[in-house]
Amino acid sequence: MRDQDKATPAPERIDEATATAIVWKAIDQIGGPRSVYRNPRDAYSAHSRRMVEVGSHAVEIRYGEISTPAVATVQGWVFEITDEEIELLIRPPKPRR
Repeated sequence: MRDQDKATPAPERIDEATATAIVWKAIDQIGGPRSVYRNPRDAYSAHSRRMVEVGSHAVEIRYGEISTPAVATVQGWVFEITDEEIELLIRPPKPRR
């Protein structure tokens, strides 16, 4: 076993309902879905994404631009952010045994 494997424990897996609730809290912390969806950054901006802490979870928010949707990611769950709601795009892969 490598030292790297011992040093970082795997985060506890979360279900879809928990991931959705965490993402909603993160979006509310930064002004709601319209502030993310309707507030595009400059193309290739260094500030096109933002990390938000919700409890012990880190949520990555990527602001929408002309050709890309606004998305939020937490532990492999990816959600598209629209004007008033979020929609699940990708689930994390199931662990192999």
